[in-house]
Amino acid sequence: MPKTFTDLARHALNGPTMGTRWSALFHAPADFDPEPLRDAVTAAVDEVDRQMSIWKPDSDINRLSAAPPDTWVDLPPALMKVLAAGLSIGRATDGAFDIGMGDAVSAWGFGPTNADPGRIRAARERCRLPAHDVLELDCQHSRARKHAPMQFDLNGIAKGHGVDRLTDTVRAFGVDNALLAIDGELRAIGNQPDKSPWIVAVESPDPERRAAHSVLELTDMAVATSGDYRHWVQVGERRLSHTMDPQRGMPLSNSPASVTVLAGDCMNADAWATAMMVLGEGKGRKVAEAIGLSVLYLRRDRPGGVGTGYFQEVDERVGSNGCPLQMTGEGFGSCQRD
Repeated sequence: MPKTFTDLARHALNGPTMGTRWSALFHAPADFDPEPLRDAVTAAVDEVDRQMSIWKPDSDINRLSAAPPDTWVDLPPALMKVLAAGLSIGRATDGAFDIGMGDAVSAWGFGPTNADPGRIRAARERCRLPAHDVLELDCQHSRARKHAPMQFDLNGIAKGHGVDRLTDTVRAFGVDNALLAIDGELRAIGNQPDKSPWIVAVESPDPERRAAHSVLELTDMAVATSGDYRHWVQVGERRLSHTMDPQRGMPLSNSPASVTVLAGDCMNADAWATAMMVLGEGKGRKVAEAIGLSVLYLRRDRPGGVGTGYFQEVDERVGSNGCPLQMTGEGFGSCQRD
């Protein structure tokens, strides 16, 4: 006789990664031992951090940044997949999403070093080529080479990939219904035990408190949010986002308060949320409508938000269909050193 949802035990696993925490919420039979799954998930997200963190000097992405131009660098397949996705989205957005902004990220103090005026000037004055014009991938041999000096930064895509690795890991243990997250990037697979969708709140972009702006019902869908209300630098009376403007080599100014994106996997949701921040509401909505992407822009002067796709009918209130189990919003962490 099949198990009913009342026969299932609730498991809420979590642990540290990338300067923040991962979490996995699911239900399983009473005799399910969650510890081997916890160990496997920890190993999976630690591998992502080792490969893609700019905070770890010996990470694979830092090896690529340090390599001389026109030198092939052997890289793990998972990192090649993330690089390929980053370059693809970079091309699709005319460079609005650019994984080659590591020098600017570090210069402004959003990486492992403090902000430095000299490096800020150098980042702003540099004649920039987008990463998709500089980096060449040889996927058959799992290697890459750059044709000009470039420092890479994957913080706009790595956490989303980490959530996808969480998803693959829990599925390998026979868990087909779960809500997985790293910080504000989430992926829902299947449904809750009573067959209802997973309930996720979109965070209101308020730096003073955590509150829900609206609620999503997700089944087999990922969601990610990029924003400027938790990580920023203050320059005079201007607040500058931690998200870099590839055209100027410096933080965005006058950016949306937050952008939330739905996608089939979390790597793409994460990267497209960053791209939509850079594009801004006007260009971003046109791109989103052209490719069928669901995007929600929140601005401080327009509390209700403006959206495409699914978000055209988003309810501004926390709905009555259930209590949110997680929240998507600008995250607290990034791929960091220990």
